[in-house]
Amino acid sequence: MNSTIDEITLLHQAQARAPSHHMVVRGIGEEIDLEIGPGDDDPSFSSTTLVGVTTNEPVAPEEQEDHKQLVLSSQAPGDGQPQLVKALQGKRKKKVVKKWREEWADTYKWAYVDVHESTPRVFCSVCREYGRKHRRNPYGNEGSRNMQMSALEEHNNSLLHKEALRLQMASKDKGVPVIERPVYVKALMLKSASSILESVLRRDPHEVEFIQCVQEVVHSLEPVLVKNTQYIHILERLLEPERAIIFRVPWVDDRGETHVNRGFRVQFSQALGPCRGGLRFHPSMTLSIAKFLGFEQALKNALSPYKLGGAGGGSDFDPKGKSEAEIMRFCQSFMDELYKYLGPDQDLPAEDLGVGPREMGYLFGQYRRLTSHFQGSFTGPKIFWSGYSLRTEATGYGLVFFARLILAEMNKELKGLRCIVSGAGKLAMHVLEKLLSCGAIPITVSDSKGYLLDEDGFDYVKISLLRDIKVQQRSLRDYVKSNPRAKYFEDAKPWGEQCDIAFPCASQNEIDQPDAIALVNSGCRLLIEGSNMPCTSQAIDILRKSKVLVAPAKAATAGGVAVGELELGNECNLMQWSAEDFEAKLQDMMKQTYERSLKTASEYGYLKDNPEALVHGGNICSFLNLAHAMIDQGCV
Repeated sequence: MNSTIDEITLLHQAQARAPSHHMVVRGIGEEIDLEIGPGDDDPSFSSTTLVGVTTNEPVAPEEQEDHKQLVLSSQAPGDGQPQLVKALQGKRKKKVVKKWREEWADTYKWAYVDVHESTPRVFCSVCREYGRKHRRNPYGNEGSRNMQMSALEEHNNSLLHKEALRLQMASKDKGVPVIERPVYVKALMLKSASSILESVLRRDPHEVEFIQCVQEVVHSLEPVLVKNTQYIHILERLLEPERAIIFRVPWVDDRGETHVNRGFRVQFSQALGPCRGGLRFHPSMTLSIAKFLGFEQALKNALSPYKLGGAGGGSDFDPKGKSEAEIMRFCQSFMDELYKYLGPDQDLPAEDLGVGPREMGYLFGQYRRLTSHFQGSFTGPKIFWSGYSLRTEATGYGLVFFARLILAEMNKELKGLRCIVSGAGKLAMHVLEKLLSCGAIPITVSDSKGYLLDEDGFDYVKISLLRDIKVQQRSLRDYVKSNPRAKYFEDAKPWGEQCDIAFPCASQNEIDQPDAIALVNSGCRLLIEGSNMPCTSQAIDILRKSKVLVAPAKAATAGGVAVGELELGNECNLMQWSAEDFEAKLQDMMKQTYERSLKTASEYGYLKDNPEALVHGGNICSFLNLAHAMIDQGCV
């Protein structure tokens, strides 16, 4: 009874305040959705234009019940009874959209929006729950900012939230940012496939990137598991890496101070051959990312013409702002532990984010010193340190060749098409080069602080300038000083620019749901993945429903895998290849991968015009190659 009276009192207080407004969901991009009752707009938003949006939101059964209880309790004698009942009956809600205000950011940064049963809901970013239990007023009127802050305090003090927070913090390393997005799980038709994904979720509930990668593959493999149930047990084994190495990396900076970072190497599968895979030096590096990179690399290598195992790893060390001596000392300390698990017939690392020829040179030098013999080179840097590797060119050029193969099926060509590219590393630069030579118009590159737009398109002189800027570790905004017509956008992504094709070449999950909507609205009809898993699961859903064709990184980056193995195997002297021979060989490799993916997709019911045919075909083909080897080798 007391709680009911408190609720009525809160409603009286909320009604007495005019105008009243309350936040229900944080909208897409930089907008929020507000529900307001009758009355004028909030004076704090007087400078903002309102845009009316009609809505027909279903009322949840529990909300109907709460409403009934309130009306019954309000029938007791009291001065405010007629006005309260009249207010409840006459209140009509409408949705309006307002621009996001900075002063609201702190209040709602604990929440995120997700769709539950086809309805957008506000979820707690820690306990993943939604509903009135996270509001001060159970009837939805958040009221003033002070009232919202009280709601935040009450939410943070709830037992459910505290327990979730305790479990979350106990599972995370100190200093690692709290994950502010939920594990998005797709519905699976096959019970056995669902059970496989559930087992991964129970075993590694906080490895968000790895779970996301696994569920995409499991979703593709449903028709395979239906045809042959033997593959269920193979998939269960495949999802657990053969070996995961975690080690400390102590190093001394130029001032003599000691630092400790964490090193990772996950050798996911050697069923097809020795492991090949990148090393990534970045502050965000975790075991989850190392496992995701290793799993993706295992599937990518299984799809390539050369049958190889897959691995991934790196460290949470940040090379930015470090001196040459500091980077060398770190690389040597990193290799002091990792060398025990490396070798031409076991595992050889390659370049990835934060690891270039400089870092690979230091790593290989320490590896050679510790093993006392020269065993060729790691993949990526100079071949035997006597010439330049073609591996990074092969990856970037291969992306463009793969796009040409897809466009050829549509009776189109690259010439004249507007292309947006993310990232500004070697991969992105080689994509720009090849797009330009094919007659396309690349208009963007990006870095961690924003993106650069040149509506006139980049030419060879501009690309050379971009390379100089990155070598000197300057910001992309310096490009505008030499090209005033260009624009640099701070804290933004390029996906809203009008384009025909998108080439994400930066990092995983760089395209989220709002970005996918922006891509669709910008006219994009083809997305070629250059980075591993550049789209979140929600973004993939948006692109699929909008009929945007996605070329997966497993297939689109196969050129780098193949050429890297040719370099390591010394099957031919790549330095004597002409540019024409190199590109002809690379185009043939990409065509084989493209045709292999489409053929496998058609065998399992995915038609060529299906936007996900290449994704499913690549996943299935990779898995079958691995599964056959694992069956032949027994339970090991």
